Amino acid sequence: MRTFGEAPPPPTFFERLTASLSKTGLGAVLTKRKLDADTLAELEEALVKADMGGAQAKAIAAAVAKGRYDAEISAAELKDVLAREIAALLGPVEKPLLLDDSRKPFVILVAGVNGSGKTTTIGKMAKRLAESGAKVTLAAGDTFRAAAIEQLRVWADRAKAEFVATKTGGDAAGLAFEGLEKARANGSDVLLIDTAGRLQNKAGLMAELEKIGRVLKKLDADAPHAVLLVLDATTGQNALSQVEAFGASVPLTGLVMTKLDGTAKGGILVALAARFGLPVHYIGVGEGEDDLQPFRAQGFAKALVGLEQAEGTP
Repeated sequence: MRTFGEAPPPPTFFERLTASLSKTGLGAVLTKRKLDADTLAELEEALVKADMGGAQAKAIAAAVAKGRYDAEISAAELKDVLAREIAALLGPVEKPLLLDDSRKPFVILVAGVNGSGKTTTIGKMAKRLAESGAKVTLAAGDTFRAAAIEQLRVWADRAKAEFVATKTGGDAAGLAFEGLEKARANGSDVLLIDTAGRLQNKAGLMAELEKIGRVLKKLDADAPHAVLLVLDATTGQNALSQVEAFGASVPLTGLVMTKLDGTAKGGILVALAARFGLPVHYIGVGEGEDDLQPFRAQGFAKALVGLEQAEGTP
C-alpha cells in the first residue's frame, strides 16, 4: 500500500514493452466472440500490419483456427492461443549470449546500420558483463563519428571497462587489431568492438566490415567469436534485407532488437525467426542502463497480444 502523495512505482520492463506493442492492432480483432472466416481474415491482416509478413501471418492464423473454426471463443482465450502460437515460433531463437571461457578475450563484433542503437547497446552490454564479474575492453571502431567515440568512452567509464580509441577518421580495422592486442595484454575476458553505422547497400563500407574480421584473425584465427547485428525495430520489414546483407559480409551469430519503445510493432521478430533462425539475445525498450534485457519468447508473445504478465513468468 502506498501512502498518499507517494509516486507510483515505475513501470516494469514488461509493462513498458506491452504498452509499446499495444499498437499492433491485434487488440481490436481479439475482442471478437466467434472464430469465423471474417475474424480469421481480420486476424491475418492485423498480423501482417504487425510486421510478421504474409507467410507467417497465414501460418499463425491457420494454427489458431485449427480445431476451433467457427466456434465461440472469448477474447482472453483467443489471446492465450495466439500468444502460445507466437511463442512457439519464437522459442527456438530465444538463446542467451554465451561466452566461451576458453577464448580469452572473447571477441564480440557489433554491426548495424546508422541509428540502430549500436553504441548504446554495446555500452549496456559492457555494464551487464562487468556487473557479472567479467573484465571488459571496449574498442571504439566507429571512427567516422567523434560523438560515437566519446559516447562509448562514457559507457566505458560507467562499466569500469578498459577503452581503446583512435583519431576520428582513423583505420577501423587497425583499431580493432589494437583493441585485441590491448585486451590480451590487460587480461580482459571480453572485447566488444563497435563499428561504424553503415547502410547495407554501400559496398565499400561492407567491405570494411569484412576487413575488420580478416585483421582480427591475424591475432586469433577464430575471432571474432560472436558477431551481433543490432536492428532498429521501427524499420519493420527492412530488417530482413539488413540481416541478408550483413550476413553476406560477416558470419552473424545473433541479433539484438532495439527501439521497441518507439513506433515498432514487434512482429518483425517473428518474421526474422522464420527466415533466418538466428538467436535473438537481447531486446531494448529505451535508453536507460537497464532497458536492454535478455529476449524471452513467452513474455514477448504475451506483450505482443496484450496479455497480462503472470507473476514469475519470463
